[in-house]
Amino acid sequence: MHGHGEPLSLSSPPRVVFLILILSQLASCWSSSLNSFIYVGCSQLKYNPGSPYESNVNSVLTSILNSASYANYNNFKISLPGSAADDVVYGLFQCRGDLSGSDCHECVTNALGRLGSTCVGASGGALQLEGCFVRYDNTSFVGAPDKTVVSDKCGPLIADDSDVLTRRDAVLSYLEAGGQFFRVSGSGKVQGVAQCVQDLSATECQDCLSDAIQRLKTQCGSSTWGDMFLAKCYARYSERGYTSKSENDDEVEKTLAIFIGLVAGVAILVVFLSFLSKALDHKGGGK
Repeated sequence: MHGHGEPLSLSSPPRVVFLILILSQLASCWSSSLNSFIYVGCSQLKYNPGSPYESNVNSVLTSILNSASYANYNNFKISLPGSAADDVVYGLFQCRGDLSGSDCHECVTNALGRLGSTCVGASGGALQLEGCFVRYDNTSFVGAPDKTVVSDKCGPLIADDSDVLTRRDAVLSYLEAGGQFFRVSGSGKVQGVAQCVQDLSATECQDCLSDAIQRLKTQCGSSTWGDMFLAKCYARYSERGYTSKSENDDEVEKTLAIFIGLVAGVAILVVFLSFLSKALDHKGGGK
C-alpha cells in the first residue's frame, strides 16, 4: 500500500535541489569574486610561432599551473635544450595570502586562460585577478623591485564622515607598519589588505608598500574605497572588505536579493503543499 506515501516522497527532491542551488550560487559568488579582473599588460614584442621561445613560454606557464596546485607562490627560469641565450623565459605567480590551495589553483588556472587569450604571441605578459597574479617575460624581473603604478582606482567621496576617514587612516597606518608579505587590517566598517610579491626581500616589500599606501592616501584622499596596484605590491581599503565596490555591485545585490526571495517563496510553497498532501492523505484514509 504505497498510495499515501508517494505524494510525500515527491516533495523531498525539490528541497534537495533548492539547497544545492543555494550552495552552488554561494560558491559561484565566492569563485567569481576571486576571479574578478583587476588589470592586464602585454609586451609589444612578439615571438615567432614554433620557435624555441614559444616552447619556453609554454613550459613556464605549465610550470606555474602545476605549482599552483600545492603552493601560493613560485617563480621559474626556463631554457629548454636548443634554446639560445635570448630565449630564456622568466615567470612567477602569487596568490592572495588567505587563499586555500584549491582556490589558489582555480584562480591561477583562470588567470592563465585569460592571459593566454589576451597576450597571444606576446613575449611577456602580466595579469592580476582579485585572488592571484601571474607574469612571464623574456627579461629577468624576478627579485627586482618595481614600484611602477599599474592600476589605481578611487571610489566616490565620503560625505562628511570624519569617523570613516579616521578609521581609514588607522587601517592604512597598520598596513604600512606591518612586517608580513600579506597584511590585513580593519577598524569598524573599514577593512584593508596589502600584499607583496614574495620574490622581494622584507625590506623591499616594506618600501614598496609604503610607496603604495602613500600614493593611495594622496590620490584617493576622502574616497569611500581605493586600490593602488604597483608592479610588485598593492594596498587597498574599502567598507566592503577585500573587494572594492564596482559599478555593478548594486545590480548584483538586487539580483541576489531577488534570487533569495524566490527561493524562500518556493520553499514555503513546498512546505505548504507537503502539509496539504498529508492532510488530504489523512482525510482519505479516514473514509
